[in-house]
Amino acid sequence: MEVVAARCAGLDVHKATIVACALIAQEGRARPRKEYATFPTTAAGLASLAAWLKGLGVEQVGMEATGVYWRPVYAVLEAQGGFELIVANAQHIKTVPGRKTDIKDAEWLAMLVRHGLMRKSFIPDQPFRDLRDLTRYRRALVETQASERHRLIQVLESADIKLSGLVSDVFGLSGRLMLRALIAGEQDPAVLADLARGQLRKKRDALREALAARLGEHQRRMLAIQLSRVEAAEADIAVLDQEIDQRLEPYAEEMALLITIPGVDRVVAAAVVAELGTDLSSFPSAEHLAAWSGTCPGNRESAGKAKPARARKGNPHLKTALCNAAIAATRKKGSYLRAKYYKLKARIGGGKAALAIAHKLVVVIYHVLSKRVAYRDLGEDYLDQINAKRTAQRYVQKLNALGYGVSLSLLTRPAPAPQAEPL
Repeated sequence: MEVVAARCAGLDVHKATIVACALIAQEGRARPRKEYATFPTTAAGLASLAAWLKGLGVEQVGMEATGVYWRPVYAVLEAQGGFELIVANAQHIKTVPGRKTDIKDAEWLAMLVRHGLMRKSFIPDQPFRDLRDLTRYRRALVETQASERHRLIQVLESADIKLSGLVSDVFGLSGRLMLRALIAGEQDPAVLADLARGQLRKKRDALREALAARLGEHQRRMLAIQLSRVEAAEADIAVLDQEIDQRLEPYAEEMALLITIPGVDRVVAAAVVAELGTDLSSFPSAEHLAAWSGTCPGNRESAGKAKPARARKGNPHLKTALCNAAIAATRKKGSYLRAKYYKLKARIGGGKAALAIAHKLVVVIYHVLSKRVAYRDLGEDYLDQINAKRTAQRYVQKLNALGYGVSLSLLTRPAPAPQAEPL
């Protein structure tokens, strides 16, 4: 095989140690010289690793993306400079069975780098990696908060307090006043119902019936703990939002462009910037970005026949944000994405249709950030315009099924249909 890197190294990274193998090309010899070393993952050990690689003249370094253990190694070598760093998906570089030792793993990684067989994973610059930590942790807190809210409502239901059936948001102003009163020991349903605010005061009679049950001491304590956890999560999310907003200030232009896309709010736009950065040149095309994000189906072909394949795993953080944005985009009346969603839903179901809209959002995001242009909606009539004849035939068939005879005549010359549906 062709030698791509004359001086390269493979790193088998673990929690406490790093096993390194360097391959150094020798003039006049086909086989490279092999150098092995083991380093601790402490700060001093990583500094020694960088010095060892520099001393051998290594130019390319490959490692697996194992958990979070590769991150400090990558950060130190990136700061040192002079290395082309390759972080690869562990599923893509499995070694030959029966040769599983740390030294063999490091040697295998080095051989892959030497012959150009290790494909790089996308690693954004440090500011975006820091922003990733914030947005991902925010998502985790939101999910934790949602779980605690669900548990609190379950406690109310177990005590036969039907507050969630009347109040659209149990954790709104009125709901929280009632919850705190219940925790404090208030048992009178009339007093509790009078805590309602705004339009909810019209439902005071129904609230008295819903709050007529009595909470036990154990249930009050459970409610107190759960409400405090919900409020603590809210406070932490507010702090994270402030920090995220500060880090997004240099990218105000990109954020403004992303928010023009239906379904993309500030939270989704922040997740997109954190996961992708603002320079998408690492992705040759929108299709590559869609495959990386996991919003397009995988390939499963055998004996010349294409078979159904599950969607790729991709980047779960970006994929989740895009699917949420896709659902929100389908609620915008008069939009192309809404029309496309309902057309797909009738044929493949809501879940697959939402993923298809998420795929379209990825393509839109790629062009918006690459070309620095705002999103322009095609309108809900676009799908009909691209094939007016087929649309007319479908409506005629519907009218015929209802017992009407229909004849068609062209009133005006139709506008030429687009050649292809835009991505």
